[in-house]
Amino acid sequence: QAQLVESGGGLVQAGGSLRLSCAASGLTFSTYAMGWFRQAPGKEREFVAAISWSGPRTNYADPVKGRFTISREYAKNTVYLQMNMVKPEDTAVYYCAANRWGGTTNQEHEYDDWGQGTQVTVAS
Repeated sequence: QAQLVESGGGLVQAGGSLRLSCAASGLTFSTYAMGWFRQAPGKEREFVAAISWSGPRTNYADPVKGRFTISREYAKNTVYLQMNMVKPEDTAVYYCAANRWGGTTNQEHEYDDWGQGTQVTVAS
């Protein structure tokens, strides 16, 4: 059974940086595309970024383009989300997700496995 465990969330000042990690187990990591989603209070969960199974293809939501970077480390079965120049509107619970078909889709229903989430709070 697949398990995704996020870490690295916390409180950060606006303009600062934070790196989220997601450790995957119970799946063949190298064959899954990975994604990050977020859910702010009172809002629906939304796509943030995705990376293909092989690494070179990425996809970002417009609000985070140029500020966030998704990457993966195969040796550690881990995917990262580097968050730079964070804004108060980035405050949300961030979820890691795995897509067995390998694409960098932004569609939530196409992801098969999900983590429990990690809270990111950006203070103004």
